[in-house]
Amino acid sequence: MSTATVQGADNADDGGSSPAMHERVLEAVGIAIASAELPPGSRLTLEGLQQDYGISRTVARDTMKVLESMNLVYSRRRVGIVVQERRFWNVFDPKLVRWRLASNRREIQYSSLTELRIAVEPIAAAGAARRATSTERHQLLALAADLRRLGEAGDLKGFLAADIEFHQLLLRSCGNEMFQALEGMVAEVLTSRTQQGLMPFKPRNEALQAHEDVAAAVAAGDTVVAEQAMHHILNEVREAMGLH
Repeated sequence: MSTATVQGADNADDGGSSPAMHERVLEAVGIAIASAELPPGSRLTLEGLQQDYGISRTVARDTMKVLESMNLVYSRRRVGIVVQERRFWNVFDPKLVRWRLASNRREIQYSSLTELRIAVEPIAAAGAARRATSTERHQLLALAADLRRLGEAGDLKGFLAADIEFHQLLLRSCGNEMFQALEGMVAEVLTSRTQQGLMPFKPRNEALQAHEDVAAAVAAGDTVVAEQAMHHILNEVREAMGLH
């Protein structure tokens, strides 16, 4: 497995059994599955993982347990560990979102996630305008102001943190528990855009203004404007990334 190599220094330090080693192996195998380097139907063995990564059997077994919990693989007696068909994957799992965005299929993943956000977040913004607490409304206004300040200063790290909190707070305050479950997914998408250099050094004024418009509409309880402004944000994202 060509992507499975983990540097020997890691193995020398921890004997192939540390939590850090487990995370590195999990991510390597996860990305290999997400990128179709290990396509559905591929067979894995604990012994093969031990040999490829220089890890203990315990780490190999724990890695497979996590992947199985995400429906990326399944186990059968006398068959072994098999990569699952994509239609069974837990596609909302933040780990899988991160792996797919790190794979050679990232453009497809960005497109599908942006379409999901377009379907969900405007309705969530309207829900927040209807149901958010007074504290949450004030927090959104403060975060929008932070986004303006950090964006104009070119502080991408600070901007990312505030942007994640802004969108997660909308999902938390909208009153829909199914939308709230997408918090981790949204965080991974926003983080990946920044880490892969897909964000401009200074966010466009239109994007900053749209965040302020969402926050103001939620604070005022204006469901129509909140929904429209969130559509504006996500359409800007789609255009900026060339997604059609």
